[in-house]
Amino acid sequence: MRKGHLLPEGQIYPNKGAVKDGVAVRLLDPHSPLTLRRDSPPPKNPCPEMGGSEEGGGAEPNNNEGVPPPTKGLTACLIGAAFFGALGSSFLYGYNLSVVNAPANYIKAFYNKTWQERYGEPIGAGTVTLLWSLTVSIFAIGGLVGALTVPFLIKIFGRKGTLLLNNVNAAIAALLMALGETAASFEMLIIGRFVIGLDSGIALSALPMYLGEIAPRQVRGSIGQFNSIFICLGVFIGQVLGLPEIFHQETRWIWLFAFLAAPAVLQLCVLPFLPESPRFLLIERRDEARAEKAFQAFLGKQDVSLELEEVHAESRAQNTVAAVTVLDVFRNRNVRWQLITVIVTMASYQLCGLNAIWYYTNGIFEKAGFAKSLIPYITLSTGGIETLAAIISGLVIEKIGRKPLLIFGFSAMALFFGLLTIFLNFQDRYSWMPYLSFASILALIASFCSGPGGIPFILTGELFEQSYRSAAFMIAGTVNWLANFAVGLLFPFIQEALQDYAFVVFMVICVMASVYFFFLLPETKSKTFLEISQSFAKINKVSDAPDQELEDVLSAKARSRDEANGVAASVVEMESSF
Repeated sequence: MRKGHLLPEGQIYPNKGAVKDGVAVRLLDPHSPLTLRRDSPPPKNPCPEMGGSEEGGGAEPNNNEGVPPPTKGLTACLIGAAFFGALGSSFLYGYNLSVVNAPANYIKAFYNKTWQERYGEPIGAGTVTLLWSLTVSIFAIGGLVGALTVPFLIKIFGRKGTLLLNNVNAAIAALLMALGETAASFEMLIIGRFVIGLDSGIALSALPMYLGEIAPRQVRGSIGQFNSIFICLGVFIGQVLGLPEIFHQETRWIWLFAFLAAPAVLQLCVLPFLPESPRFLLIERRDEARAEKAFQAFLGKQDVSLELEEVHAESRAQNTVAAVTVLDVFRNRNVRWQLITVIVTMASYQLCGLNAIWYYTNGIFEKAGFAKSLIPYITLSTGGIETLAAIISGLVIEKIGRKPLLIFGFSAMALFFGLLTIFLNFQDRYSWMPYLSFASILALIASFCSGPGGIPFILTGELFEQSYRSAAFMIAGTVNWLANFAVGLLFPFIQEALQDYAFVVFMVICVMASVYFFFLLPETKSKTFLEISQSFAKINKVSDAPDQELEDVLSAKARSRDEANGVAASVVEMESSF
């Protein structure tokens, strides 16, 4: 728990008031309606069911008058915002990673049929391969464009508003891809893939930003993992709906794309009734009334004066700072290693090789010796393992921390990539070797989702303060989608050149990522944004002295001076949930 500094007797601080008996009599701006005085009565307990009377005292005497009661980490409003925010955002990204695998042959047949009807001759093998490659890769191009637009969208529409507006992209993409066959237009299918990529690029920046700003720091990692959990769930649902018994049929495959509209509609029905990010409302919109209501809803308590004043102090500190651009982030030495860390983390997220596993799962399983009729069901098990591992990671991230999970995840992936390489080389000699290859793939997926699959998005929001956050997410999104495109483009050539040793490349990348995080990444678990910035001060070679006003708002400490009676110093701690 963070503690403030003991203030000298009688000292006056600008905009804070006097100090009496070692305690700041007033911590807030004298012009602010939010004041915290030592002689004020204790606030009412907003959660009587958690113990104590409604007046804020407990069954036992409480000498720490004026100390806010413990806040609830998770509230229905917070979980609802995370659930429905992720359902219409990261879920669709995960779904579109896997949904094109099942109907691939039907899509190519549709391209051939449409071409023949238009031009009176069958489509060439090279042309159909080009169209199919464009269909797959244009998703990443759309994602890159979406990531580049995020800073402008969130400035105009806010975090929640951007997520809601993004549902228009999902609806347009669903219509284009579902009606493409009826309209005899493969261009509609390709454009639809671009639009849903645009949707995913916006979602993977706006959603982590929203979740990171609405969650108290004690559960910020768990709430942030909703993003990863729903990506994995989307992959899994895409595999389920792609089974032969459901939509993997010549007359039904278009429904795989029509399904895109369902999560978007559900989000549109619920998310408008949930609050916007209170930090956005207060710092960028200057709307204190809505910010207070948002804090109360997300925290489940009425007294949010400390949270409001903390954000006020951050806002006052940023009043002298112009809007931060991407170029400013690259130039500012105060955030240099935060920026390097985000770039390394997002690049490792894509270049660690899991996308190569997803893109070429069927080929890997065929090479491993499994019958083609069994591959859809075997692939289904990979999606289930991925979802389970992401859920477990979300449950333990606040106990274990971000750094250990990242190091463990990438180290385990390096190990299993090495084992997979060995098993693939010997599978022709032993009949049971393909099963070890399959087990290695499952272990790889579980290792990825234990940390590397979700924490990069959490870190991007945690490592930067409010004024830098949108630019940082733009950079992270750009790295993410460029690396995604690079893996899809280059892995076939790597595989052709190295054959069964292709995964050694990813093993080396995972080892390098683990080493970087071990030596250079500070732990961010349960830390405020101020503390995280201070963690990088030494490596950035800048002063680590905290902003005095923000420090005073965050906490205050008092000690009794009753030396004669030998009474130990008493401590009063006042702390924001954020």
